[in-house]
This record gives sequence, structure tokens and C-alpha cells, in this order.
Amino acid sequence: MRTAKIAELKANLSAYLAEVRKGETVVVCDRATPIARLVPFDETDDLTILSAVDSSREIRKIKAPKLQKAVDIDKYLAESRTDK
Repeated sequence: MRTAKIAELKANLSAYLAEVRKGETVVVCDRATPIARLVPFDETDDLTILSAVDSSREIRKIKAPKLQKAVDIDKYLAESRTDK
């Protein structure tokens, strides 16, 4: 499993996607924090791919996840900025 910072991924996207095609996993990091994972596409994954023609109708049907509790975004941002 490889890791790549965002800027590195953007600069070398084709090379990273070639690795994913070969079965590798790439973890994308924002500084040292993992934020995403690129994995090979699997037909059995439970994904819904919307076509561009009916995407506006279909997108409205997607339910947003319910938060467990209220989130104070200002407090969260202040805390995340002091963690650096």
C-alpha cells in the first residue's frame, strides 16, 4: 500500500492510477492525515452510478447521513487548526 500527499497525487495522477489498475491501494494524505483511499474498481461493490441525463432527479433522492449529535463547526475548525 502506497501513500501520496495531495500535491504529489495531482502531479502524478496517471502513474498512481496505473498502480491501482495493477491491484495496488493508494492512501491519499493531507499532510500526515489519511483522507482517502484509491482502490481497484470491483463490480461487486455496492455503488450507484448515476447517468448525467437523470442525475438531478436521482441526486435529490439520496438521503444525507444523519449526524449523531450537533456539530459546532467553528469549534471544530479552531481545534483542527491548533493541532498542526
